[in-house]
Amino acid sequence: MKRTIPLLPALLLLAACGTEPARQIASSSEQAARPSSAPSIAYPATKRIEHVDTYHGVRVPDPYRWLENPDSADTRSWIQAQNALAQPYLEAIPAREHIKRRMTQLWNYERYDIPLKRGDRYFYLRNDGLQNQSVLYVTERLNGEPRVLLDPNKLSKDATVALGEFVPSPDGRLVAYSLSDGGTDWRSWHFRDVATGKDLPDVLRHVKFVPVAWTADSKSVYYARFPLNAEGKGDDTRQREVFWHKLGTDAARDPLVFKVTDHPTRNPYVQISDDGRYVVFWLYDGSQSTGIYYRKIAADGTPQGETVRLIDSFDANYQFIAAVDDVFYIRSNKDAPNARVIAIPVGAEGATAEQRVVVPETPFSADEVTLVGHKIIVQYLQDAHSLVRVFDLNGKAQYDVKLPGLGTALGFFGDVQDNETFFAYTDFLTPMSVSRLDLKTGATELWRAPKLAADTGQFVVKQVFYNSKDGTRVPMFIAHRKGLELTGQNPVQLYGYGGFNIAQKPSFSVPVLVWLEMGGVYAVANLRGGSEYGEAWHEAGTKLRKQNVFDDFIAAAECLVAEKYTSPAKISIRGRSNGGLLVGAVLTQRPDLFGAALPAVGVLDMLRYHTPSANARQWSSDYGLSENEAEFRAQLAYSPVHNVKEVCYPPTLVTTADRDDRVVPWHSYKFAATLQAAQSCPNPVMLRVETRAGHGAGKPVWMQIEDYADQWAFLVKSLGMEQMQRLTRQADAG
Repeated sequence: MKRTIPLLPALLLLAACGTEPARQIASSSEQAARPSSAPSIAYPATKRIEHVDTYHGVRVPDPYRWLENPDSADTRSWIQAQNALAQPYLEAIPAREHIKRRMTQLWNYERYDIPLKRGDRYFYLRNDGLQNQSVLYVTERLNGEPRVLLDPNKLSKDATVALGEFVPSPDGRLVAYSLSDGGTDWRSWHFRDVATGKDLPDVLRHVKFVPVAWTADSKSVYYARFPLNAEGKGDDTRQREVFWHKLGTDAARDPLVFKVTDHPTRNPYVQISDDGRYVVFWLYDGSQSTGIYYRKIAADGTPQGETVRLIDSFDANYQFIAAVDDVFYIRSNKDAPNARVIAIPVGAEGATAEQRVVVPETPFSADEVTLVGHKIIVQYLQDAHSLVRVFDLNGKAQYDVKLPGLGTALGFFGDVQDNETFFAYTDFLTPMSVSRLDLKTGATELWRAPKLAADTGQFVVKQVFYNSKDGTRVPMFIAHRKGLELTGQNPVQLYGYGGFNIAQKPSFSVPVLVWLEMGGVYAVANLRGGSEYGEAWHEAGTKLRKQNVFDDFIAAAECLVAEKYTSPAKISIRGRSNGGLLVGAVLTQRPDLFGAALPAVGVLDMLRYHTPSANARQWSSDYGLSENEAEFRAQLAYSPVHNVKEVCYPPTLVTTADRDDRVVPWHSYKFAATLQAAQSCPNPVMLRVETRAGHGAGKPVWMQIEDYADQWAFLVKSLGMEQMQRLTRQADAG
């Protein structure tokens, strides 16, 4: 790197990739000529059918369309055959058991989540180390003796029934909690008496992605559920509808409170103001097309009057923060790409005319905003790390929250009347700690900090900046062992996401620490499409500009090669979900640049991604739709399934789960089948399909360890990391 400036003591450094041209990357023919330790592989037979779709006059074959039927005998048999190939291959890698054992050792540390106060009680999650699911605790005093309120580990033998969300009632007497079975996004909501630990008979079903919202009297909730299909199951191809449920009544008879009748794709989320006077409907039709409606609530929780359309323009992202003294506080990026806080009085006629700016836009992206204790807390992003500033309700800055370093802050939840809030802090080398913030004074006090059985002081983290294909300056974090020699032969794992206005911020990960202990280099590229630099950064990686994201990722790899961290044969790429799309796209565009690829639960068929559910269709804010000709042509140019050619691809492990109902697994099935058919060299292309798992939320610890052990072992074999195997065994023995 050309310059290095200390940011964190021995932890985080700032640098820039060299301005010299990157050295020539190996051509496709050179990639194909590389020797491979993998033998020729007999892949499962995969039938091809004569299916062709026509988009805007373009005929597009889809020979593996049959794999979109997850329940057919042919698909189930094919999945079994793929697992029968992948699992023995992965289990036979000598390093796998050492990696698994070391991950298990390091995962075994006590960790806490952020406490939430309701009434006179504090609620929080705790894991003693290797518990597959974190346990919900409650205590009457913050540092008092807690008691178990709900232990999801007792709900299933394989720990795949998970606690999804929990929402205590305003008085703290009850807690609403959701359960997910086997990784599905579908939730069943239950209600537990905190004093007795027993559940009420009420159960709410057909719910996805939306928590319940308590009324002020703690006797009822508002919630959004999907309509039922002919089989009596939730139909997530349609829009949610909002209902009101009074505890002790039949949920099947819950009155409908709100539904969208004038637009085919807007989906409602529901919140209730802290004073209990308003139920707020946040309508989502993509990250840049949201609206805010509300309706009054009576003292007994019943809805009153007509729905008021406070913000109905759907021309930007508007997020309800809180209501104080009949004023709605809203985070808005209308005419403010980095976002600002505005205030609109209840009853305003024409929100634009009557709004006032409370916290103006700044050069930093206002990533999250909460309102607690009559304070507005803004979580800014400054070059992808957190800066937290507190304002009064008039927008006057009060103080900055003191953070332990240049990492990531999370939390700052609570009610308008609270005098305290809690937040977590983490970075690449620091497990998540939790602190208390005194809202009046700004003083912070550490509440819980984990003790890790590892020496993280032997590693260093740098932040570098490099130029993408079009000259855009992109940040990237790089972590590695101190004293690393830049020989061009270090194994690298490059991770990215680049989408949906989601920033990739510093965070701790046991698998990443194990990778660093093995001598590997870990890099995270802050690609366009995220929120690192506000809405402009996000929009620059969407729809017709989605290729910018892939160019950014390719340039990150080229930077790592040019600066002699690694070489194409030693660099691996990894990403999940939208990040799985990222890996699939750059893998098909530049197979010569990478030594291994790990696309997980990826969106890989861009022409049909929107077909499974209403939620998937709403990804069109980033991806566009194949129904639109210009967007179709942009999608077809990078869609991983449609851009596989008969060339030598690097070793690739595609992973998914058969119960993933967010990014349906047929994306991975079709991509793996297409890659296997086209592979022109002995490098393996494997598909591993997890059962009793979904997109990732609620995945038990044992399953996570097995998953990462498979992926890391695959990298050891694919990148020729014999030295890394010895380091792993040494750490394991130590």
